[in-house]
Amino acid sequence: MRNSIYTVALILFSVFTFNASGQEKKAQNPVIFADVPDLSMIRVGDSYYMSSTTMHMAPGVPIMKSKDLVNWELVNYAYDTLANVDAMNLVNGKSTYGKGTWASCIRYHKGMYIVSTFAQTTNKTYVYKTKDIEKGPWEKITFSPAYHDHTLWFDDGGKIYIIWSVRKLMIAEMKDDLSGVKEGTERVLIEDANAPLGKNVGLGEGSQLFKANGKYYLFNIAWPRGGMRTVVIHRADKITGPWEGKVGFQDLGVAQGGMVDTPDGRWFAYLFRDFGAVGRIPYIVPIKWEDGWPVIGVDGKVPETLDLPANKSLIPGIVNSDEFERKMGEPALPLVWQWNHNPDNSLWSVTERKGFLRLKTGRIDSLFVLSRNTLTQRTIGPVCSGATLVDVSKMKDGDFAGLVLLQSKFGQVGVKMENGEKLVVMVNAGSGKPVEIQKIPLKQNTVYLKAACNFIDRADRAYFYYSLDGKTWTAIGDELKMEYSLAHFMGYRFGLFNYATKNTGGYADFDWFRISEEM
Repeated sequence: MRNSIYTVALILFSVFTFNASGQEKKAQNPVIFADVPDLSMIRVGDSYYMSSTTMHMAPGVPIMKSKDLVNWELVNYAYDTLANVDAMNLVNGKSTYGKGTWASCIRYHKGMYIVSTFAQTTNKTYVYKTKDIEKGPWEKITFSPAYHDHTLWFDDGGKIYIIWSVRKLMIAEMKDDLSGVKEGTERVLIEDANAPLGKNVGLGEGSQLFKANGKYYLFNIAWPRGGMRTVVIHRADKITGPWEGKVGFQDLGVAQGGMVDTPDGRWFAYLFRDFGAVGRIPYIVPIKWEDGWPVIGVDGKVPETLDLPANKSLIPGIVNSDEFERKMGEPALPLVWQWNHNPDNSLWSVTERKGFLRLKTGRIDSLFVLSRNTLTQRTIGPVCSGATLVDVSKMKDGDFAGLVLLQSKFGQVGVKMENGEKLVVMVNAGSGKPVEIQKIPLKQNTVYLKAACNFIDRADRAYFYYSLDGKTWTAIGDELKMEYSLAHFMGYRFGLFNYATKNTGGYADFDWFRISEEM
């Protein structure tokens, strides 16, 4: 019954893109029902490119491409590995959940794509440059300190500026080679970015700078106490000021981002919304111009529909199934996959057994969240499920391998080897601590595993299943109440994992991973 209800809900959600005569309708908000926060966007010709935040994941700073502002596909990452440090490598008991790299800035200048970001983990600022944003290679520039939520600007006069910080916004000139800030150029740009909202207002960050019709426009996010996330816009005739500000948009908590124009001269704001366990999801909102100000929204509201092409599935552009079959010349892992922290590349393979992802153990771990080589991709709304088939015949005593819904309050379904016996186990960490809810003896070497998510109206419930034949599914354990936690600072992710608690040298072989827009 549960599956039938959510299938119907998905069908009802999907029909919004078609009218009664079967003709395709307009795009729907949110344009991406998945965790794609801290958007930064440019248009180059008729193509849009967007960077986002994935923090402690590797590779990092995903780059997405669209032709219509609605339908996006992953095309690259700015880096494979942020830094080779203990916290990123999950060694010596250290991790960097919720840190890594945060809000990035994407620019296009004189034939070069520039993506910059910053990392609390290393207290550094990073600039990545390439002439081919979809294929690379990237040139990496690093300097200290970490300039929080910064935006770069290449001015017409040849100067390069960086704007950053929280509430009291700062500006400085950059060196021509982007290797740091010119000494003596740092100063206050705007004393209080939240001033247009009055007192008792938090944040004042997420700076993104634009120029239109001869004026500069600076977007920031503010959060009034007891209120909602709000767009604040400042404008100036010169980048150095003086600046005047106003409230730019306040509806549904849709905020933080910027604006982009289309080839036919229309303007849209790109923003995101906190939406519970699925994460922070992007919205596109139309802009009209009044008295030299960008006016966001339709009568001050986020429209449900947009005069843009209809949404297609997030499969395969943002998430995708994987049979782990690789042809000659194909990458080992498609772009939809990211590792939880830096992987140990000696302990995974898609070639040792053709058509399988092999996850090997190389050390002893007592905590799942500190174990290495969990391979992840996003969950999607309004409902979804992920399933896998795993061969556990080569696991060693104390090994645990399977499928996880990853956040700080995670849920797992998998196989544990205990005293030579294979057990299908469901673990629920919804209380903040992992608890084994149910164990079932397994008398065969393969088992099908599934996790299903319901994000409708922020229900944020997940369910776990196993199957011996891939046809009949049996629920195991109990419901996971998913919760978006700042400890991990990202939406729930599907993950394939294998780690050892007693002996090293075992491995698990995953035949495939399949994601569905049904439960």
